[in-house]
Amino acid sequence: MVSLLISMYYNVPQPVCRSTLASTGRHLVAYSTQPNSKYIRAGIYIASVSPGRIGRIVFRNALEVGGVDVVAINDPFIDLDYMVYMFKYDSVHGRFKGSIEAKDGKLIVEGKPIHIFAEKDPANIPWGSVGADYVVESTGVFTTIDKASAHLKGGAKKVVISAPSVDAPMFVCGVNLESYDPKYKVISNASCTTNCLAPLAKVIHDKFGIVEGLMSTIHATTATQKTVDGPSHKDWRGGRSVNNNIIPSSTGAAKAVGKVIPSLNGKLTGLSFRIPTLDVSVVDLVVRLEKPADYKEIVAAIKEASETTHKGILGFTSDSVVSTDFIGSTDSSIFDSTAGIQLNPNFVKLIAWYDNEYGYSRRVVDLLKYVAEKDGAQ
Repeated sequence: MVSLLISMYYNVPQPVCRSTLASTGRHLVAYSTQPNSKYIRAGIYIASVSPGRIGRIVFRNALEVGGVDVVAINDPFIDLDYMVYMFKYDSVHGRFKGSIEAKDGKLIVEGKPIHIFAEKDPANIPWGSVGADYVVESTGVFTTIDKASAHLKGGAKKVVISAPSVDAPMFVCGVNLESYDPKYKVISNASCTTNCLAPLAKVIHDKFGIVEGLMSTIHATTATQKTVDGPSHKDWRGGRSVNNNIIPSSTGAAKAVGKVIPSLNGKLTGLSFRIPTLDVSVVDLVVRLEKPADYKEIVAAIKEASETTHKGILGFTSDSVVSTDFIGSTDSSIFDSTAGIQLNPNFVKLIAWYDNEYGYSRRVVDLLKYVAEKDGAQ
């Protein structure tokens, strides 16, 4: 049984996949093992003007997966009634189907009470008092080992960052979980785009070999973007209105694949285009292969992986689908067999969809459960 603790800040917007954010922000998720038991507790601590996208959706996924129990929330900026509202309603994923209410200073979800904290400093959040040993840091701010380690001061034993990190070990389900070492105190679940790209790249690289490649992600809007033109000193294009523009942007997702698949280090890079849709993004991967292969062979290899080694991680479709068809998908990546093209046996374009909110959040929960299991085996 895994129990999840969610702690939230609501003073700044939280990016779904990017790490840039204001100087203060929302934080994390935490897990904890009980002595002489396989019982695990987890906690999410998030800070923003509203419950963070990833934090709320990790919460929903934790309830769906089972064996996960939310035990606490930290939010120094909004009252409990508004917290209920933010969890209950979602413009993309719809209304929360379970029961949720405020009672006696606690959040009651499906009849279970959730403790509420109101600490501004993550180091002061008493994770230990509710038995939360594993924390998911989902602010997009505290993405280094040093910053994320503040949660350890409150009794957490480990931190999982739900964003890329420059120094924390990164793990992608279906790609490199076997390299996890229980000695790590802070780890990263990488980005939603890396979670889409890496499983696909691994299957192709293992079967045919990737010489080099370029990736574009056509990415749904995120919370840091502006509804009308405004100042954005570091990224001038990023200051333009998201409502009526396609906005080129940088992304480290492709390069990050080299961190989780070392043999691809330096072989992939890419960029992002932000588009005016609310959810679901798509990866366009162009690669040069070592071994020549017909497109049908490539499709067959991916389909086989989706049914065996990467089932539940790498999906497969041959239908004539569009982005909204993938809202709520829990796969990290869904390969679209009819959307790809091939120039010659060594040069191919592959297309994969992903719900950059829901699919990524499911992997956060999966990573937490995997880590807790491995830690418990020590």
